[in-house]
Amino acid sequence: MKAKISAVALAAAMAAGPVLAQDSLTVALQLEPPHLDPTSAAAGAIDQVVYANIFEGLTRFGPDGSVNPGLASSWEISEDGLTYTFHLVEGAKFHDGTDFEATDVVFSLDRARGEDSVNAQKTLFAGIESVEAVDPATVKVTLSAPDGLFLFKMAWGDAVIVAPESIDDIKTAPVGTGAFTFDGWVQGDSISLAKNPDYWGEPAMLDAATFKYISDPTAGFAAMMAGDVDAFVAFPAPENLPQFDADPRFKVLIGSTEGETILAMNNGREPFSNKLVREAVAHAINRQDIIDGAMFGYGTPIGTFFAPHNPDYVDLTGLSDYDPEKSKALLEEAGVALPLKVKMTLPPPSYARRGGEIVAAQLRAVGIEPEIENVEWAQWLENTFRNAHDYDLTIISHTEPMDINAYANPDYYFQYDNPAFQDVMAKLDVESDPAVRSELLKSAQTMLAEDYVSGFLFELPLHTVAKTGVEGLWVNMPTQATDLTGVYWEK
Repeated sequence: MKAKISAVALAAAMAAGPVLAQDSLTVALQLEPPHLDPTSAAAGAIDQVVYANIFEGLTRFGPDGSVNPGLASSWEISEDGLTYTFHLVEGAKFHDGTDFEATDVVFSLDRARGEDSVNAQKTLFAGIESVEAVDPATVKVTLSAPDGLFLFKMAWGDAVIVAPESIDDIKTAPVGTGAFTFDGWVQGDSISLAKNPDYWGEPAMLDAATFKYISDPTAGFAAMMAGDVDAFVAFPAPENLPQFDADPRFKVLIGSTEGETILAMNNGREPFSNKLVREAVAHAINRQDIIDGAMFGYGTPIGTFFAPHNPDYVDLTGLSDYDPEKSKALLEEAGVALPLKVKMTLPPPSYARRGGEIVAAQLRAVGIEPEIENVEWAQWLENTFRNAHDYDLTIISHTEPMDINAYANPDYYFQYDNPAFQDVMAKLDVESDPAVRSELLKSAQTMLAEDYVSGFLFELPLHTVAKTGVEGLWVNMPTQATDLTGVYWEK
């Protein structure tokens, strides 16, 4: 039976202005995921919804990028660095009511590293020799060589724990152990979550949450101003931030991400198989113009594929400084006929679409003629990123943490095949000494910059706009996630 609300009470409430719902939150995002299985696709839009909220791993990233206990409450590492013994949390259940046990960890890690694995980050698991359930609450993972980043790797969204009982429907009805359960998906519009009443850990403070997909920046601005959404994570129109900042109804959070934004070049296709052409592209680009024009001044220039806030970052921007005359000379040395016509494929994010127009104009000034092809996210994943690699140039931000090793995979969409770089990454995989790791990382960054593998543009900032009163949102994004487990309305 529905409770009756008197006309007097309703009028009083309307006169007092909108009342904030204290138990639910609507968060706007720009990119809708292709599906909801983080263990079988590289789309960061999947992790934005499911990471920590629905699915959990043995370890997890904190808002500062630290690696913390997850479904493993503690662990021991053998003296030789080869054996990790994980002690699992007590009382955890999957959302379908089945118990979380060591066999689920074995299933998840074996599935991720198996020969038929479709995990986009399969290299994370390459060093695992065996996974054994010692008892229902203990798992022993044996590595083929010491790995100083193993706990870090287990915190990735690609390493979350899934169950065999629900794996068949994971793409459309994900079942995890997290503080929220999947509640529904209206394709093209929104994904809804509900509080997990049986969560093993600290319960969520929200009873419900909705991810609302708004791809158009103008529509996103209108939705925030109208109060239709409570927060917009990675707000796509930085030109509107001063307006929000001046409005007491809102607050603006400015943070950083792990997103190296690059002009990717298809190293496996002419003319970008020629280093001289790649170098010519790099010198034709004015990074600051792109940051100012596409990001309204927000963003940090980068000269390699590494986050500037990382202590091992090397500033190599000088190797690819803006020098259009040098660019023209390199094209002449390469012997390419001008104008050089190429295809530039741009996915939906505003940094790509806006940045692409600026980059195209800069390239035209040196004789390279990009034909811009705007595609939707699913098209970009299928035709550019996956097996086809049907592109010459594309602009994308890689938001996975510490993912420089992507360049060691010649089948990755860059199609960069450099045995010397692969050797550095192989050494890094087994090295645990921090000083040696630092030198290897610096060497790897320099190789990529000197080989002009990609046009390195800027580190993607994180702009979040929220209603005043929304607390607990991540300011920075050390992994591509919208963790709502600690979000609440201030009373």
